This record gives sequence, C-alpha cells and structure tokens, in this order.
Amino acid sequence: MHYPRQVTNALEYAESLIANVPDYPQEGVIFRDIAPLLAHGPSFDVTVRNLIEPFTGSFDIVAGVDARGFILAGAAASVSGAGLIPVRKLGKLSRPAHSAEYDLEYGTATLQVQNDVPAGSRVLLIDDVLATGGTLSAAAHLLEQLGHEIVGVSVLFEIADLKGREKLTEYELHTVFSSEG
Repeated sequence: MHYPRQVTNALEYAESLIANVPDYPQEGVIFRDIAPLLAHGPSFDVTVRNLIEPFTGSFDIVAGVDARGFILAGAAASVSGAGLIPVRKLGKLSRPAHSAEYDLEYGTATLQVQNDVPAGSRVLLIDDVLATGGTLSAAAHLLEQLGHEIVGVSVLFEIADLKGREKLTEYELHTVFSSEG
C-alpha cells in the first residue's frame, strides 16, 4: 500500500484517518471521529489486530462497551475467533441483566451485562477511548462480579490529562494510538 509522504506504516496511516472535531460535544472538547478509519478496510483491520495483539492467546471472549466499543470488539472477536459480550447502557438489554452504577463528570450512569458466558472466562475488554476511567472500571468490575477474569483492557486512545489509567491499575492496559488530547 502507498502511504502519504509523512506516514511510514499502516498503523500511522490508520491514525491519520481519525478526524478531530473541535468543540464537540461541547466547547473545549476535541472529539475523535473514527468513522473514516472504520470506512477504510485495511486500516480498520490493522487497528483491530493491534488492539488484540498484546493479549493474543490469553482471552476466550471479547467485551465491548456501548457504543463505539461494540464495533471494535465485534471486529476483534471475529479476527480472534472469540465470542462477544456487549456491555450496554441501562435499559438496552431485553433479558435480565447484572448492573453496575458508576460516576461521570456530571452525574452517574449504569452499565448492564447479560450472563451468557460461563464463569471463569478470560475476557479482553475493549473500548474506543479511555477518559476518566469510570466506564471501563465499572465494566471490568461488573464482568468480574459475574466470575470472569479480565486479562486486559485495550483502547484506541487515551486522554492522559483525565488520568483514567489510575482507575485501571489492576489491569494490563494497551493503547493503540497516541494519548494526546
């Protein structure tokens, strides 16, 4: 594949496809729109493979956090031959589910998981971004309450200034792209 002059490899090219949208969803926030990356098959593939690479052979199932984490985790599950656990926002599951409430910068939220996987399963938890760490920490603890082992947490990028990594110190954490803004 031919890359633009400033890009030297497939993963750098994949990162270059992510669009920065200033002041969304609110002023002062730079939203990282991954839709252009998802639309480019080879870049999506190399990104998904990088998400799971540090954990290859150590997990039985992939868990993805609502909503962009579903896309990444679904692809990761398919590439690795593993199953998928959707970690959903409150009220989105049709059958009884286990719940965990967690703090946001502006209130609280709740995640839910149906118990469709045998206890003792080794889980790789995937999401698109690590910000304050509340969502991923709640998801990991919820999965552990169901008897699963979290083998690692993998994200596309991390907003380092928000110190979310501090809430995940008990897990191996992998970040695919630079952790700027």
